[in-house]
Amino acid sequence: MPFEDLEVWKRSRTLSAEIYRYFANHGDFGFRDQITRSGLSPPSNISEGYERNSNRDMIRFLAYAKGSLGELRTQIDIGREIGYIDEDTASRWLSEARELSRMIYSLINARS
Repeated sequence: MPFEDLEVWKRSRTLSAEIYRYFANHGDFGFRDQITRSGLSPPSNISEGYERNSNRDMIRFLAYAKGSLGELRTQIDIGREIGYIDEDTASRWLSEARELSRMIYSLINARS
């Protein structure tokens, strides 16, 4: 199955695009760059893992994607606390990031 057919890749790509759009004109460049990089990492690592030629590499890149989602959740939570992200958006993004982490965990377990 190509990675483009994976629901977890599609949803993580969508979340990344939402984060980029939300922060497109944000003035805090450091925060914007960090949260957009964290959001970009999960779909990028999922696709890279699926394009590797070994199950071991795939699992490693899925683990990177899962770790990046933890980083992203932290940044969303901080963004909400400092007023950069409104409550509804933060709650939705946090919920989606948690679900994506669960989906990746299931993929890792299925391949282990």
